[in-house]
Amino acid sequence: MRVSRTQAAENRETVINVASRLFRERGFDGIGLKDLMKGAGLTQGAFYKQFASKDDLAAQASRRAMESAIRRWSAATAANDDPFGAVIAFYLSMDHRGEKMDGCPIVALGSDAARQGKDVKAPFEAGIKEHLEILGRFIAETGGGEFDGRAMAILSTMVGAVLLSRVVNDPDLAQAFLDAATEQVREAAGA
Repeated sequence: MRVSRTQAAENRETVINVASRLFRERGFDGIGLKDLMKGAGLTQGAFYKQFASKDDLAAQASRRAMESAIRRWSAATAANDDPFGAVIAFYLSMDHRGEKMDGCPIVALGSDAARQGKDVKAPFEAGIKEHLEILGRFIAETGGGEFDGRAMAILSTMVGAVLLSRVVNDPDLAQAFLDAATEQVREAAGA
């Protein structure tokens, strides 16, 4: 049965959304095309009509994951008197630590992305730059001066803390990583 262009476009978006979540949960190499397409409710044969390769899908899914992360930061700061504090509270939380499929793609896929080609790295780079711009605005709002280095240090600390908190089994140690990072990030920002 032939699929309309509209349905094909919807199917493509579904595959990208599902891949974005499944890659974050299992890594780029942790899931095959058959299972990705099954997760999207489609057959593996439909994949090749929509994507040039798994790398093409990985690049599209990475872009979607980074867009989702930025939207989550925006949602955390919406109508908040302390947007920087809201991002810290959201990002450096045990709830975020537990969000394997919907959490930060930098944490979930950073080491995998580092081993990928330029097409997969590009959305990560763009998303990281956007995170740095947001952090830079927060730092500027707190009265701090030059923010580039501080924004980089803050993002690095936040990503590292969530990553380390996910690596350990002990929930108290995981919480200690997040708490220590919260303190360091606030201090670095001058907040």
